[in-house]
Amino acid sequence: MNPRMHSNACVRLVICDSASAAENIGHAAMNAPVFTQPRSVNPAGTRPSLSIVIVGHVDHGKSTLIGRLLHETGSLPEGKLDALKIVSARRGMPFEWSFLLDALQTERDQGITIDTSQIRFRTPSRDIVLIDAPGHVEFLRNMITGAAQADAAILIVDATEGVRDQTRQHGYLLHLLGLRQLAVVINKMDRIGFDALRFQEIKAEVVAHLAGLGFAPTAVIPISARNGDGVARHSSSTAWHTGPTVLEALDAFSSARTLADLALRLPVQAVYKFGDRRIIAGRLESGQLALGDDIVVMPSGKRARVKTIEAWPLSDDSRAPSAVTSGQSVGITLDCEIFVDRGDLICALASPARAGNRLRARVFWLHQTPLVVGSRIIARIGTAESGGVVAAIDKAVDSGRLAATHAEVIGQNHVGEIEVDLSRLLAADPIAANVGTGRLALEFNGRIAGGGLVLSVQSAHANSASNSVAPLDASLRTVEPSLRPNPDELTARASTFARVFAELSPAERIAQLRRETTGRIVFTTSFGLEDQAILHLLSERDNDIEVVTLDTGRLFPETHQLWAEVEQRYGRRIRAVYPRHDDLEALVERQGINGFYETREARTACCYVRKVEPLNRALAGAQAWIAGLRADQSAQRRDMTLVAADADRGLIKLNPLFDWTRDEVLAFVSAHDVPINPLHGKGFASIGCAPCSRAITPGEPERAGRWWWEEEGKTECGLHVGRS
Repeated sequence: MNPRMHSNACVRLVICDSASAAENIGHAAMNAPVFTQPRSVNPAGTRPSLSIVIVGHVDHGKSTLIGRLLHETGSLPEGKLDALKIVSARRGMPFEWSFLLDALQTERDQGITIDTSQIRFRTPSRDIVLIDAPGHVEFLRNMITGAAQADAAILIVDATEGVRDQTRQHGYLLHLLGLRQLAVVINKMDRIGFDALRFQEIKAEVVAHLAGLGFAPTAVIPISARNGDGVARHSSSTAWHTGPTVLEALDAFSSARTLADLALRLPVQAVYKFGDRRIIAGRLESGQLALGDDIVVMPSGKRARVKTIEAWPLSDDSRAPSAVTSGQSVGITLDCEIFVDRGDLICALASPARAGNRLRARVFWLHQTPLVVGSRIIARIGTAESGGVVAAIDKAVDSGRLAATHAEVIGQNHVGEIEVDLSRLLAADPIAANVGTGRLALEFNGRIAGGGLVLSVQSAHANSASNSVAPLDASLRTVEPSLRPNPDELTARASTFARVFAELSPAERIAQLRRETTGRIVFTTSFGLEDQAILHLLSERDNDIEVVTLDTGRLFPETHQLWAEVEQRYGRRIRAVYPRHDDLEALVERQGINGFYETREARTACCYVRKVEPLNRALAGAQAWIAGLRADQSAQRRDMTLVAADADRGLIKLNPLFDWTRDEVLAFVSAHDVPINPLHGKGFASIGCAPCSRAITPGEPERAGRWWWEEEGKTECGLHVGRS
């Protein structure tokens, strides 16, 4: 027993029924203790913290593994293990490690984990919050509740049974919830005599399934949770395994950015009047707040400055706090009289949340009445709520069978993406940007009926709900015309930026753009050489620039592997935007799976569906866009500039490496040990969709390997040829 670890250990059980599952995902009621500890927050401020969900088929050994981890790290209270052994003996049962978690009488009798348990322990380098999620098919909703809170995941597989349907389901659900870090544990190796060949067979099957979802596991580990082999120590039984133990794999996961490091978000819970003073109360979901800070109240956009931070009781005004951080409840007053009400969101002036009356969200539906287009619901985000009508449903999936369902219906216990037209403006963040303000709950017929993750917030007219493939011109209508900046003002601003940025380094150009831009900045990456250099620059500085990739469905496996490696290396999520399912189906029906080879028009149409339309969704509502384009990459780009005004999208576009050569980019990534796509070593200078890219021969232009069957001068993607 390790006394130091024992003194820091605690175990917390979260009891979830169908309604509380949705509220946990939605994080809807600010006065309800949904999370008593925000994810990835380290109260002491001295050690990184990580939330990890453990999922897998029922009886594959999740609870046994967690019990063993608690024992191996010395995280059990003194005498707890002996007490449980005595209780087991009295009940006439052999001791099981899972008894440490299965504390409910119902669970012990039935032998299955019903609810989501959160367990804390310490490794030598960090604090771990393990979330034990149910494996039984009837409790998938609670498994989703647990996974929605996690930074990483462990998928456990029984070596005697191999990959089961629920193994595949859980992998898919982790993918839906946006988790990118995953390790696989093959348990009960003792029951197959630690057969290395059988392990390799299961490993190959799991890795192949996960690769289809865009996952590249950080490790696949053979263990015996009951006996401890491979959990905290290597053993002679698995001497053939050269990878990490489970504890080493947990330590290798990248910590997510703490909520305190994100932009300020303070949902207003109440406003109290004391004479002439109006005190605004709420709990900081993210960021920090100090006296004198400039803030903006969303969705109204009204600005003010923090005059006082209140605390009760105070014997001396001089002891009033001067700053607060995420997770703390606070009262503040402002330096001017503006109307603030419950449901408003106080944000940092430099980086406000997005306000809009159309939400796109990925939801898990719990109500027995299916959710259909036209359903009237109430959406709750933080302390705000608004009535709404479901305007579109996409990617509906039966989470039990992983089968696609009718595009305009989400049945009970099914998952799908929806667009909701709201009756009033709400302020929120995409889940990839801020977990504190990126979850929502849905109320239907007077009860909580679903929960989900916010994917985007925009004007109701910013996105067409049509299922047809629109002309190229229509794809550029990402911002309502009345809300776009004046084109002349945008051009003048771009010209000013270009003059100022010309003498700066790429890192300084990005930093200056962030300082000069209020609102969202999006960096789009395809994981090419230039994009990797820019991502490294972004990760060297503390900024809130959103990183997005367009997953066209036809990327190279090497690109998916690099994606996972990059997230682990830099400890940040890269949000994927996918083609609309119906648009893709219509395209393939019209021109065939490889019809883009036939004509330039067919190729442009394919690029529109797979790239242009998803890009426009990714950039909707952004004020600036960073791209990894260089002027010498192709003839079509020789006239490009360092900074440009994109009047169609209403934003500034920065190409921070536009004046670098490929040799300069290569020298940079080499000097900084930046991970790059293995395809570059095979002769690929430019990498996109697999069917449209090839290696080039010495002397060929960089872009010769893209759309290689086209005539010279036309080998450019529909993203860049515009309407020519």
